[in-house]
Amino acid sequence: MHLAGIEDATISPFSGQDVATFLAERAAAFADRDLLIWVPVDGPEQRWTYKRFLHDVSRLAGGLAEHGIRPGDRVLVHLENSPEALLARFACCWLGAICVATNPMLTGPELESIAGAVGVRGAITQPDLAEIVSKHVSGLEWIAVTANPSSSGLPAHHADSFASLYGQPLPQRSPGPLQPALILFTTGTTARPKPVLWTHENFLWAACLGACQQGIVSTDVLQLYLPLYHVVGFSWTLLPVMWVGGTVVLQPRFSVKRYWPIALRHRTTLTAHVPFTITALQSVERPSEHFFRQWIANRQMPAEQAHFGIEHFSSAWGMTEMVSQPIIGNALAGRLPPGAIGRPSIGYRVRIADGSGRDVDTGASGELLVRGIRGRSIFLEYFGDPDATQSAFDERGFFRTGDRVQLNPDGSISFVDRMKDVIKVGGEGVAASEIEAVIQKVPGVREVAVVAGPDPIRTEIPVAFVVRTKDPDVTDDQLRLAIESECSRSLARFKVPRHVLFINELPRVGFGKISKARLRDIVAESLGKPPLAGRS
Repeated sequence: MHLAGIEDATISPFSGQDVATFLAERAAAFADRDLLIWVPVDGPEQRWTYKRFLHDVSRLAGGLAEHGIRPGDRVLVHLENSPEALLARFACCWLGAICVATNPMLTGPELESIAGAVGVRGAITQPDLAEIVSKHVSGLEWIAVTANPSSSGLPAHHADSFASLYGQPLPQRSPGPLQPALILFTTGTTARPKPVLWTHENFLWAACLGACQQGIVSTDVLQLYLPLYHVVGFSWTLLPVMWVGGTVVLQPRFSVKRYWPIALRHRTTLTAHVPFTITALQSVERPSEHFFRQWIANRQMPAEQAHFGIEHFSSAWGMTEMVSQPIIGNALAGRLPPGAIGRPSIGYRVRIADGSGRDVDTGASGELLVRGIRGRSIFLEYFGDPDATQSAFDERGFFRTGDRVQLNPDGSISFVDRMKDVIKVGGEGVAASEIEAVIQKVPGVREVAVVAGPDPIRTEIPVAFVVRTKDPDVTDDQLRLAIESECSRSLARFKVPRHVLFINELPRVGFGKISKARLRDIVAESLGKPPLAGRS
């Protein structure tokens, strides 16, 4: 495979290694130690030692080969968190095939679009999703259906059981660190999801770097409920824990009710959070004592750290294309201001540039640009789309992240907004997040998202989508007036939303991310119609 754009490196840190050697070496070193503890909503817990996990991976790889899968072939893995999702991903790597990991919440047409973009020969899914896969994914030679998670759904009539995929153990192949291993998809918050191709070396980089810069050790027990089809759940946490021989306690999904009982029963020491999971946990009683020593989130949260009694609170920034964490806030980063992400990680070059490509001054914001080594510290390419791959990088080889960040006086970096969330009002740039922060303070507002709407004079205007709290004593008109009043008091006139729309729920993609692309579609569809006049 020609790796255009890869920086020349005579000897890589991972030369002669790949995911198969990674698994084999861990199984040899930590044979009888628990790698995986599966805690389903219903049914008994299951355990895989490092030795058993390797054995099942090699048998599953052998079965995939018997089902006609060859190195370079793509296999769709359309599953919620489950042991099978992990076994299938690593079995594809063992065989040399490419795992295509997708979000199980996708609609049929969405799945059809992204699976069609990469082409898959076989599919592994769960009972309640088998019909969608069978109907919307073309070119499949077979479908296998898992027993986990349990579901009332019925498998497609021609589907095999996941257990039937197991075959004779497949011998370990010659290592190929730069061979393709995994396709993950961008979340599609601002555009159509893109297929991001990772190599075996990307796996190893994420595992090694994550373990080192987060201080993960072999006695750590990771509580994992974030989706395995996203980087935070997979490459930020699971791979680093495997690198050091730790244990992963895997849940199907986040549950505020089950969180603390599982944490206490399994003495979990490490977990990763997104903002809404921390918010949810603040609504329930926390135990007086627990075993967590580190939480990982998207920014520094000193108040939350104190509330939950967490010794180490690491913050990080990344995206699917970045594989690991190019910006990290950990104990080695020094004291960071509240809300900061951290500082650039080892192995990445980071710039913050203004609209003319010049580096910004301290206190200013601009687009975050990141340079790494393709196929190692950053992704290899957008699968099958060389034009999109090329346009993602500037002339100096820096990846255009599309995120607007700020350089703080202490040298740390804070996230501001997505670049596409900057609204150009008559030539003035307005951060959607600035407007959202003002509206969020208004009593009666549960959630808010601000996007750009078209305007014949100003080009763009702010449009606010608001989810109300349940307060029957406050009418829509009263709440709208309160929002407009607070915005007029706190913001310059050109930043005040021209329309406030009430909506039952904000559309989301991925793991709780608001889909501003869908909100912009709603604005475009509603322009000049009653909803844009303020009615939901």
